[in-house]
Amino acid sequence: MRNNARVVAALNREEKFVQDVLTNPVAKAVLDRLPELSLTDCWLTGGAIFQTVWNVLDQRDPQSGIRDYDIFYFDVTDTSYEAEDHAIGRARLLFDGLDAPIEVRNQARVHLWYQGHFGVPAEPFTSTHDAIDHFASTTCCFGLTQTGSGDIAVYAPHGFTDLYDKRIRPNRILAPQSVYEAKAARWLHEWPTLLVEPWNDDLRDRSVGLLP
Repeated sequence: MRNNARVVAALNREEKFVQDVLTNPVAKAVLDRLPELSLTDCWLTGGAIFQTVWNVLDQRDPQSGIRDYDIFYFDVTDTSYEAEDHAIGRARLLFDGLDAPIEVRNQARVHLWYQGHFGVPAEPFTSTHDAIDHFASTTCCFGLTQTGSGDIAVYAPHGFTDLYDKRIRPNRILAPQSVYEAKAARWLHEWPTLLVEPWNDDLRDRSVGLLP
């Protein structure tokens, strides 16, 4: 019975998570139209998801502080810039009228430009899930997509506890410390009740918003 209760609690948390994300009308519109892009392994991810939940928790407009809406897909058959640019153009037409920037990126080609942009090399990703697993913070590792039956599928490899506790943890498998700290600083400025764990476990920064 106790194990069943845990399963029910986990399902309820996932349902609440989806409901919270769908309070953002832009996120909902993107998810509704996503299948029309016909891109392989295609997910809405990034700040559009976890920042919407923070806004719900803070009782703010669900769109507050969200810079853009990231759509990741994975197509290893053509990793050219031109193919990705074509997908970006199709998305521009599909999402025309939405009051938000939509960023579409083929995660099969991230390793081609990552080092030049962030200063560290990246191994090729194997899927969109793999790309999401490499976000700078584990608290940001979420993806949503619409299935063929119209249901919402959720990818949440680290669960929902940190998200709803508003706790940011570093994910040290790819992004360098400078990227994590820059992102955390921006998030903390926008959502000042966040609790940000330092990059180094032995660091004890007592600044506002950082865990002692």
